[in-house]
This record gives sequence, C-alpha cells and structure tokens, in this order.
Amino acid sequence: MSEFFLHPQGICESNEIGAGTRIWAFTHVLPGARIGAECNICDHVFIENDVFVGNRVTVKCGVQLWDGLRVEDDVFIGPNVTFTNDKYPRSKQLPEKFAVTMLRRECSLGANATILPGVTVGEGAMVGAGAVVTKDVPPWAIVTGNPAHIVGFVGAEDRIEEQRREKESSSEVRATEVKGARLIHLPLVIDPRGNLTVGEWPNDLPFNVQRFFLVYDVPSHHIRGEHAHKECHQLLFCVKGACRVMVDDGEHRANFLLREPQQGLHIPPNIWAAQFEHTRDSMLLVLASHPYEPDDYIRDYGEFIAHVQGVVPKNIMVHSHPRAA
Repeated sequence: MSEFFLHPQGICESNEIGAGTRIWAFTHVLPGARIGAECNICDHVFIENDVFVGNRVTVKCGVQLWDGLRVEDDVFIGPNVTFTNDKYPRSKQLPEKFAVTMLRRECSLGANATILPGVTVGEGAMVGAGAVVTKDVPPWAIVTGNPAHIVGFVGAEDRIEEQRREKESSSEVRATEVKGARLIHLPLVIDPRGNLTVGEWPNDLPFNVQRFFLVYDVPSHHIRGEHAHKECHQLLFCVKGACRVMVDDGEHRANFLLREPQQGLHIPPNIWAAQFEHTRDSMLLVLASHPYEPDDYIRDYGEFIAHVQGVVPKNIMVHSHPRAA
C-alpha cells in the first residue's frame, strides 16, 4: 500500500490508494474502490466498490460515489453533489449492472448538482451549483438549471458583433483568435420593398459551395454540431432568429452570436464547432465545400485534439479575401 493520509476517524478498506492522497474524518472507502495519487477526499464521503477515481481529484464534503462511477484526473466534485446509478430504483431489487457515469478530466461539478445515471460530463466542462444533469455534457461546456442546459463554454469569450444598421455595398472579412475561423459580412441592400443580401464566389464567399442544409425548429436547450471536419469548409448564416456558435481550434475557443442574415461564420477544417441557444424561430443556413461524407467527420473531442496536434490542416479551394484582417 502506498503512503497516504487517513484521518483516525476515517475508514479505508481499499488497498489501492495513491501516494499523497488524503482521506478525512467520517469517510468510508469500500475494499474494491481505486483512488489515485494526490487526491483530497473530504469529511463525510462514502465510496462504493466499483468506483475508480483518478489523480489529483477533489471530493468535497457530503458526497457519495456509487458503483459505476469513473472519475478521471483533476476533477473537482463540490459539496453535496449527488450521483445516481439506477434509473428505476426499487428497494432490494438491484439491476444486473449499474449504469456507468463518466467524469472526464478537468471537469468541475458545483455544489448540490445532481448527475443522472449513465451521463458523461465532458473534459473541462463546468456544471453549475444545483444543476440537474440529465444528458451528456459536451467538453468545456458550462451548464446550469434543471434540466441542465448550455449557457456557454469555458474559456470561450463572447465575440458579439454590433448590429449593422447602415447600408453596406461591399463584403468584409474579419479574422478571429480561433485559427482559420472568420466572420464574413455580405453586402446589405436596404430597400423599402424588402432588404437584400447577396454573395458570389470567389469575391464574397471563401469557397465554392457544393452542398447546403438548413437547421431549424431546434429546442432552445439543445445543442447541434459537436464535430469537426477533416477537409470540408462550412459557412454558417442564421437567416432568421439567432443562435450562438462555439468554435475551438484545440488551443483557443470563442463564442459568436449569429443574428443577422448578412453575417456569416466561416469554419475551416480542423475546427471543432457547436451551435447552442437557438431562439424559437432560428433558421441556420449552412453552406459546405463538399458533398456529405461520413468519414470526413470527427465526432469525438479526444480524437479531434489528437488529430489537430498531429495533422497539418488541408485547405481546398479556399479564396483568400484581400480584405481579410
């Protein structure tokens, strides 16, 4: 058994406790539990047998870690967080197998949050105090409420363009801090009979369009996207209503509010993107440089990080706008 601290009024029956871990008073660790190094397990915590806790994890007071919980490195679990592992609990009627709940590395759970069975809280995500998490939380998402819904992303500052009210006769491109992502403003013609926005390739659009699709009738608490492309470029316009778009290049991330038909967001390959906080009437138009190809999608954030760290982005038919910042 490695060197770890056990308070005289704590009970630890497990032989798999990492070096430097501290287990405080009135905590009970069952024999099958595995706990990594340099963890801090505070007072009044109960840890069942089929539980794995990684390194440098903090578990605050009043928490029970039930069978089926998997906690990766550097996770913070706030006071009185409640975990569940059986969707339909009955007294003395145990399921054949408890649901597996995953807490990915560096995520944090606020005080009194409730985590339903089988949920995965993604890498770096932040669960607000008192939130009830009923479904998977994407990497780096910030969720609050009951049921928990996305209100932002960790480290993604809002980049909200001011409403453009004057007539614009030419297009404009603005670079962002996310590698390759660009805001594109198409010409706006204001007319008493109805306004008009137009774009042509290669003068206004960054690529030759081979496909388009519309996303609409999205419940406000749902998230769309959550993937990257290996080769396909996309240009997003919210032609009605509004939605927010998060883009992530593996090092930097930012949120953009799309709410004007002439304002688009160019998302090149090797950028993770997600759309959230759709208004009830939102209609998102997506222009794509390629036909649909399932193998072009990267749908797992861990795979995306590995991909961008080892692959040079491949650009196809991208027009370099002379006015780009």
